[in-house]
Amino acid sequence: MVESFDLGMKAELVQKLLFTTAIFLPLLATAQGTFIYDQQSSDESNGGSVGNIIQNAQPTGQSFTPSLDGVGFVRLQLFDQNRSNSLGATVYVNLRSDSITGPIIGTSDPITMPDNFGIPLSSGFVTFFFPATVSIQPGTTYFFQPVVQSGDSWAILAGVFNYGGGAEYAFGSASSSADYWFREGVVVPEPSIFSLGMLGTVGLWLGSRRVSKRATGLRCARSCIPTNGAVESFDLGAAP
Repeated sequence: MVESFDLGMKAELVQKLLFTTAIFLPLLATAQGTFIYDQQSSDESNGGSVGNIIQNAQPTGQSFTPSLDGVGFVRLQLFDQNRSNSLGATVYVNLRSDSITGPIIGTSDPITMPDNFGIPLSSGFVTFFFPATVSIQPGTTYFFQPVVQSGDSWAILAGVFNYGGGAEYAFGSASSSADYWFREGVVVPEPSIFSLGMLGTVGLWLGSRRVSKRATGLRCARSCIPTNGAVESFDLGAAP
């Protein structure tokens, strides 16, 4: 009976470990963070109404003056200029210092968009993530530059948003009144779901150990009961 009890406890523990791992590992891939927006010319309730073809207006982009010390993403409003031709486009964003043609201090991951993307023009909002948060100096002007890596003619939307921290740049020159639609900021990671799952697994393991220890003490107490029915005292610290 003692051997069967031990094996049963071990089997139950293994089942709990496997179940917890199966639950939490898939969630690890979908764990997200919180978006902290710093600078923006507008939001999704007020999109752009005019725009430029990215390939034709280079060097083109938007200047901004951050209050945070990092940039993790930039969100732009884009659309397919030549529609219904079965061509999409792949776009990435450079983050530059000093000027619209200054040193590149960060480059986002590219995003591929399909034919007719951004139609109707009230849509087309795209978030470009940098592989790691780019360190910047708060209060200093920086520049976002969208670049079409391949594909069709692709446009970026702008408007009179009265953003005070920068301006739209087209053909290398700043606009006196317009801004590209943009939002930028950082992503604050949420506590890892995998870590929480592993914490639960450890809790199950420790709980099972406590149950196992109680069972061991019970077996010890039973082994100390003489066969004649008289109960004797037993010192667990005494030598056998």
